[in-house]
Amino acid sequence: MTDTATLTSQQIIRKKAAGEPVNADDAPMVHRHVITVLLENSIGALNRVTNMFSARGFNLESVSVGETDRDRVSRLTLVTTGNDRIIAQVLQQLNNLVDTLVVDDVTNQEYVERELCLIKVSYEAETRPALMDIVEIFRGNVINITPETMTFEVTGPTSKINAFIGMIKPHGINELARSGRVAMRRHLAFEA
Repeated sequence: MTDTATLTSQQIIRKKAAGEPVNADDAPMVHRHVITVLLENSIGALNRVTNMFSARGFNLESVSVGETDRDRVSRLTLVTTGNDRIIAQVLQQLNNLVDTLVVDDVTNQEYVERELCLIKVSYEAETRPALMDIVEIFRGNVINITPETMTFEVTGPTSKINAFIGMIKPHGINELARSGRVAMRRHLAFEA
């Protein structure tokens, strides 16, 4: 680390803009990045993209991939945490991979995101109405029911999924599965 006494004012401005520490005792300013990647459906393409992040010490909080409307093209949504300068370098390197077609960090753009959550909960006759009220409030669905358990499906932004899980947790969660985020830029018809 360097001290502000050895940095020029231009270097200080750049470091602050990138979220990097200026003084030795400063913590780096990191934030969550949502990155979308269109990539060819070829063997090892997903592995090459995710390995690029792990090789640089990034933890991927969420990875979601699926087919698009184009043959042999998949859409990958990654969520990771880091400072802007390092993420920009990784994005540049992602753009240079053979299999990647389009790389987009939508973090500072208008975008929509959704996540799917499946959650299995044990219930009794007394707790069933309370569980159904929670599911209705979150606009979820019951997708499976047995005499002992109910399985719910909820979709929405990650904050909604986290809130739903928090409300269900006191009732006892048997099993939980989350899809990870999928995101895309929001383009409104009336925007220029």
